[in-house]
Amino acid sequence: NMYEKIPSLLYYGGSDTEMLAQMHIPFDTPKVVNICKEHIRSFTGEGDIILDFFSGSATVAHAVMEANAEDHAGRRYIMVQIPETIREASEAYRQGYRNICQIGSDRIRRAGEKILAETGAEIDYGFRVFRVDESNLQEVFYSAQAYTQSMLSRLVSPVKEDRTDLDLLFGCLINWGVPLSGPYRSTRIDGCMVHDYDNGNVVACFDEKMTEAVVKAMAEKKPRRVVLRDDCFADSAAKINVMERFRCLTPETRIKVI
Repeated sequence: NMYEKIPSLLYYGGSDTEMLAQMHIPFDTPKVVNICKEHIRSFTGEGDIILDFFSGSATVAHAVMEANAEDHAGRRYIMVQIPETIREASEAYRQGYRNICQIGSDRIRRAGEKILAETGAEIDYGFRVFRVDESNLQEVFYSAQAYTQSMLSRLVSPVKEDRTDLDLLFGCLINWGVPLSGPYRSTRIDGCMVHDYDNGNVVACFDEKMTEAVVKAMAEKKPRRVVLRDDCFADSAAKINVMERFRCLTPETRIKVI
């Protein structure tokens, strides 16, 4: 299995032929960084997106960064890979990897560091990792006969217990069709975490007991959309007050409560 030898590639700086020999790849046509890079430079240009549905160790992402470092064309990439399990007897497993996606993520980080150190190119080395999952919200749509008394306690909050703030934020972005590559930052205001996506285009807060200072700080950004969690409000009156506050400060903002 070629993926069990991938960690050696993370540090390797030799020629493609030497790299393949060191990895002991058992087939004739593996993806090689230099070959991928030449194809990318030949057939793509400024702002293009390169999609690899069988990412493996993210060779194509590595090649895209190398190509951008040479011609500054600003290409982007999307790597897709199922989390294939690493065998326990492998070197990759001993180094702490449990699936191929972890190898790919680590390889992209280290490749970016290596390219920056060698070339000094001021390109975008950042990337985000997403996983395909079910909805962030509890399944609550049952027929009347299907509800039981024991179900009521877990229906108090519509959000699944294992979901993070970023799960909720990016889940909304996907539903709205907003690109997932926008800039993101978070700021703690009056004890609450406020999330700012795409330079104030989308602002969110999912903390309980959201204060007036937090509402004002979010509204001052005049966002296109605001996302709040129903748990933010102590009661219905508090929810109405917050909604009215946003309408007064930034009437064009669309508010979503989950």
